[in-house]
Amino acid sequence: MVSGWNWDGDESLLRFDDPVEWDAAYERGEGPLGSAAIGLAFNCSLAEASPRIVRAMQLPDIAQRGFAFTAAGTAARLNGELTPELYAALRAEGPVGVSEDAIRDTLTFVPFRQLPPWFKWQMVRITVLDKLEYWWMLSKDAVGDAWRALRGRRS
Repeated sequence: MVSGWNWDGDESLLRFDDPVEWDAAYERGEGPLGSAAIGLAFNCSLAEASPRIVRAMQLPDIAQRGFAFTAAGTAARLNGELTPELYAALRAEGPVGVSEDAIRDTLTFVPFRQLPPWFKWQMVRITVLDKLEYWWMLSKDAVGDAWRALRGRRS
């Protein structure tokens, strides 16, 4: 079967809209499947894109896996929800590394009441960590200002 898509990794894959062709490309071992998964997230239903995004999250190429996580975040942004399989894949990867942005997108664009329990816990954890970082920066600025004021008096 001849593909109508350029699998050499060009930007046209962001317009990718053919789940059957994605499956065939996966079987052929094409390289930019993560990039094409972003196209699926943009152009296909969540039900069609989800299993392919999950498979792309397991690709050996770290860059393409990163694109697959971008596709998951894009799906959350566009649909306001994810499938149970996508939630499970994000949870399995954890809140650091290539999945961090996808998890934050999910927490931002999926209503809290619709999140699975682990994601609700992540929302609380991230909110607390962000607030602590904010307070740390404020105190660091205040200490720096006080130090500069004291040094200015001594001169």
